[in-house]
Amino acid sequence: MTSNGIHHVTAIAGSARRNLDFYTATLGLRLVKKTVNFDDPGTYHFYFGDDAGRPGSILTFFPWEHADEGRAGVGETQETAFRIPEASIGYWTGRLIARGLAPELPEKRFGASVIGFKDPDGMRLALVGVPGIDAEPAWTGGEVPAEHAIRGLHSVTLLLKEAGATAAILTDVFGFAETGREGTRIRFTAGGAEDGGIGTIVDIREAGGFLSGRQGRGSVHHIAFRAADDAAQAEMVERLTAHHGARVTGQRDRNYFRSVYFREPGGVLFEIATDDPGFAVDEAPESLGEALKLPAQYEAHRAEIEATLPAVA
Repeated sequence: MTSNGIHHVTAIAGSARRNLDFYTATLGLRLVKKTVNFDDPGTYHFYFGDDAGRPGSILTFFPWEHADEGRAGVGETQETAFRIPEASIGYWTGRLIARGLAPELPEKRFGASVIGFKDPDGMRLALVGVPGIDAEPAWTGGEVPAEHAIRGLHSVTLLLKEAGATAAILTDVFGFAETGREGTRIRFTAGGAEDGGIGTIVDIREAGGFLSGRQGRGSVHHIAFRAADDAAQAEMVERLTAHHGARVTGQRDRNYFRSVYFREPGGVLFEIATDDPGFAVDEAPESLGEALKLPAQYEAHRAEIEATLPAVA
């Protein structure tokens, strides 16, 4: 598996229970970690992914119960897309309709069939049919049959005023290469191959003159890109500061990875997250996501935190 590409995407939700139900029951993802926002321990932080919580499969949420609705616009992540087997487009169209959603008619992007839809908080999602991925790992412990299960993240789409400076960071720092243009969409792929595996595609759409986005319920908070380890992360930081003038935070320990953050030129918050140590560092692989895991600094306050968090099944 490539060590370049997307590590995870983090978004903002409303109801914790509704968020948990949708991503596990409707989309069939595994809850690989149930913890709290390290900066706001009265809020959950849910991590959804594949069977092992591999980098590139993870979509995470801060569910703030009373969050205002976000506004789509320039300077934000417009869409988060998942990979599904090419033959599963029909299954997923029917499943989304049966669950009371309103999927858009399938369209073609760079030759692949794509279904766009929104989650209950208004976050824009898509499912992309990809050939030859039927044997790839997926979570099969939920309601979605194994042959149709999601196989990790496909891509994110950024809506930006202009693409140039952001594209330079994707290519110079994160190892992406431009692999195609279609309408207003410019595609960048980690390693340069069209489908190099999970979480390897970033699309940029240029939309100068549109309103700026406003974060809230249904918005993406940040995109995390992969670094194999601390040394790879430090090299990326060096390139960001020396070549692109970026202001990067110090490293922060998130228990399951170590992170640095910066605001890319188009306004989107980017993170660089290490692949190690992974989500099995405090739970056995077979029981990922079953217990509420707290960072060490909050463990002494577990009872208070558990009483504050909203009840979820």
